Amino acid sequence: MSHFGTLGDPRTVARDLGRMLQALSGLMLVSVAIPLVWMELWAVPAMLVSAAVPLALGTLLARRYRDAKNPDRFHGMVVAASGWFVVAVFGSLPFLLVAWTIRLDPMMLDAPTLTGRAASTVAAFEHPLNALFESMSGFTGTGLTMTDDEAALPRTLQWWRSFIEWVGGVGVIVLTTAILSRPGSGSLTLYESEARSEKIHPSIVSTVRTIWWIFLLFTFGSVLLLWLVGMPLWDAINHGMTGLATGGFSITDNSIATYDSALIDYALLPIMTLGSIAFPIHYLVLRGDLSHLYEDLQTRWVFLSFTVGTAVLVGLLVVNGTYDSVEAAVRYGAFQFVSAMSCTGFQTAGGLGTDWTAEAQLTVSLGMVLGAAAGSTVGGIKLVRALTLSKGILFRIAGVFYPADAVRYFRLNGRALSEEEAAREFEEAAIVAFLWFLFLGVGTLTLLLALPDDYTLANVVFEVASAQGNVGLSSGITGPGMPDLTKVMFLFNMWIGRLEIIPVLVLLRGLLYGGLGR
Repeated sequence: MSHFGTLGDPRTVARDLGRMLQALSGLMLVSVAIPLVWMELWAVPAMLVSAAVPLALGTLLARRYRDAKNPDRFHGMVVAASGWFVVAVFGSLPFLLVAWTIRLDPMMLDAPTLTGRAASTVAAFEHPLNALFESMSGFTGTGLTMTDDEAALPRTLQWWRSFIEWVGGVGVIVLTTAILSRPGSGSLTLYESEARSEKIHPSIVSTVRTIWWIFLLFTFGSVLLLWLVGMPLWDAINHGMTGLATGGFSITDNSIATYDSALIDYALLPIMTLGSIAFPIHYLVLRGDLSHLYEDLQTRWVFLSFTVGTAVLVGLLVVNGTYDSVEAAVRYGAFQFVSAMSCTGFQTAGGLGTDWTAEAQLTVSLGMVLGAAAGSTVGGIKLVRALTLSKGILFRIAGVFYPADAVRYFRLNGRALSEEEAAREFEEAAIVAFLWFLFLGVGTLTLLLALPDDYTLANVVFEVASAQGNVGLSSGITGPGMPDLTKVMFLFNMWIGRLEIIPVLVLLRGLLYGGLGR
């Protein structure tokens, strides 16, 4: 009997997927306000149909299986993995339907907010794979895009891209739990399956609502800051949302480089940093306990890593003469490293894939692989795992010099763990890190086989690390002209990167060895 046979009940999975689809339809209905405000009335039917499909299916599943049991740990992983994929699939409908609305009625190009460039830009989404790519990139907070001119997109799609990144930064399951308010162990299991563990309050519903209040507060502050330093209001709203969510979608063709403003560049640094710190730390700081900014292991290392990584990258840029002045090297180096390690993916350096040396690209790639704090909006392996592995190796080496009967404790972030507890922590971190690099290698090999010889190995590793780390920085590979095999590989990389691999592998194993019904 398969693992699904001993632990699985497809009714539980179906019920929770239905609730996630209901939440998704709510996001689409809220977004209908955008074409109404911007007079893109032709896009309203596309958004309403996009909302109706997941609403109908989600309501059917949620009602039919409403009496299903609460998910256990196994179900939680299956729901998380399948839920994120299903939400990305249905989240692609606005891209697909808006594109076909324009295709079937070219008169739409006379709309006030559309230009002649919009036809070719939006046309990329007529291909369902491109629409799915954009949706998955958004919800996972990656930011790689199938558009070739984001500024030419209708406001409806500009908003939808930013909105799904904003929601995805906190988590689809966190949103669903906050809206549907289902208390109990089932919500906790789903919360933890979305690569989160620390709670703010004993109640999981109170925890996710607090997370959303913090996120809303920081979003308002981010938008206000960007507007004050000179970014137009519509741009500030979109970039404030995607910057804080460390997603990286932009509404300009050259990302943040479009504005060519040092003030905007430096204003985004604290916004991206906020998204890199765990929500429980934000909660404690907002309550007046500032000591956690330096006492918490992950937060301390976020600031340290940003500082050291920036210094190394700036040094490489200066030594190689990439820019004409040290000030420019500091400005672009600091922004790109923080953007990479925070997994945001905003770009100010136009020659990232061509003018930057392989050493500089690999330094940025290392930041993308590591990521920042667990419990924040970032991707990557996460600092806590890297620190666990480093300290664990030293702990094991030091054990050679102690007597066999010595009692030792492994200290991690204020916790004193026994050797058995330390072994479990070390094993978990090692497994995730191993799988992360394994699939980084698989993605790199796939791209090398599928792409023309125009790209270097550094370019390819950079792009795969960006997709799997949910970053979005590009060396020039990603675009609608990519081979379909490359797009599918990136879809998989983005999916597993957001959920830290294990839930996706659990789902795939269950589907391959028995199915949900056995």
